[in-house]
Amino acid sequence: MSSNHVVVWIDHTEAHVIHFTPEAGENQVILTHSTHPHLHVKSRVQGSGHAAENIPYFDDIAKAIKDSLEILIVGPGLEKLAFMKHLIKHQHLVAEKVVSVETVDHPTDAQLVAYARKYFANIDSRLR
Repeated sequence: MSSNHVVVWIDHTEAHVIHFTPEAGENQVILTHSTHPHLHVKSRVQGSGHAAENIPYFDDIAKAIKDSLEILIVGPGLEKLAFMKHLIKHQHLVAEKVVSVETVDHPTDAQLVAYARKYFANIDSRLR
């Protein structure tokens, strides 16, 4: 689907990439390549408690969104920030298209599209 807008909801296990127009949307789910469980920092445990950056996962998402003009990245935890850092470091042309990174819990795809449409409508109205 050719669209100007895309919203990416991302966590450590999957990303929902939704390209949309005012009339329609196309959803793609991208799963992580990692086989490591999500790690948390615990007392008296050596190491940082964080899983390493999942470059193939982030590259798959970047490939799915590279042709969009404006990108909104959302998610519940820190993975959205790690993805944005990855884009800045490795995919700077895609990073330049990101309009915002927002915290959003676990919406349905329909709720996610409604949120993104409202977000982009607000941006578009400010530009006029």
